[in-house]
Amino acid sequence: MTSPQTDTTTTAGEPEPIKAVPLRRPGQWIAAVIILVLAALFVYGAATNEAYAWGTYGRYLFDERVLSGVGYTLALTVLSMVIAIVLGVVLAIMRLSPNPVLRGTAWVYLWIFRGTPVYVQLVFWGLFPAIYKQIDVGIPFVHQFASFDIQTLNAAFLFAVIGLGLNEAAYMAEIVRAGVSSVGEGQSEASIALGMSWSQTMRRTVLPQAMRVIIPPTGNELISMLKTTSLVAAVPLTLDLYGRVRDISGVNFEPIPLLLVASTWYLVVTSILMVGQYYVERHYSRGATRALTARQLKAMADGQAAAADDIPDGPGAGRTTGGENA
Repeated sequence: MTSPQTDTTTTAGEPEPIKAVPLRRPGQWIAAVIILVLAALFVYGAATNEAYAWGTYGRYLFDERVLSGVGYTLALTVLSMVIAIVLGVVLAIMRLSPNPVLRGTAWVYLWIFRGTPVYVQLVFWGLFPAIYKQIDVGIPFVHQFASFDIQTLNAAFLFAVIGLGLNEAAYMAEIVRAGVSSVGEGQSEASIALGMSWSQTMRRTVLPQAMRVIIPPTGNELISMLKTTSLVAAVPLTLDLYGRVRDISGVNFEPIPLLLVASTWYLVVTSILMVGQYYVERHYSRGATRALTARQLKAMADGQAAAADDIPDGPGAGRTTGGENA
């Protein structure tokens, strides 16, 4: 007597489909529960802790002085990055130049500005009126066109922008140089063979491909610059976001909620910049991967459907008889 066997075939004689059972990972669920519990405890503790002074936080979150500090922080970030990008491109070209003088000058610039802390550099820019009391413009030892008294010039914002921009230019130069170097020499040779000039080759061949390498670190540097503006107190400049909340906390003696206010605005602006960086990176990464986007897949499906509609139906469709060909 044989034991009964389970019938694994369907009525059509085909085997039943395999029922895949997902692999259970209890360790991951336990870790997730622990993290959620700890996060909930932290939020509850922060909400009930009087040291955070949430009432003061809400009162100063949209304060006019704080919003003005946000504007100055954005202005410092944008202007400094403009200087850094323009000067960084020039330094990158100098680094790639066959001229040893240009190459050496760019290397010394990078050595100095990358080798010293940005806070120390900003302190020097704050002491600039004490180092150079007067600047003369003209032909050396021949004629003087104009003279500027630096000590009477109240330009803390200008010195802060210059200090941040010159420091960041050293990093942007390496980013641009790495992006240009990532494009193969064959691309430039092919463009020259097609009759393109050097500027056309850079604009139409090299830079579009180099931007895929340049954009991600440039976005990171922009976000880093936004946070580095909090160091302009070394100039000294107190019109930025951190300087404003520090001045306010010096009056009401509540630094914790004011620091939370500054952190909130830094997070808001940083989040907006991250979203913009994502779309810029996606724009310049087109064609760099074989993975098709949803729009490309839909266009391919529509094309295949249109091609299928053009094919005649029936085994003899589209063919003619010998009499018709005669």
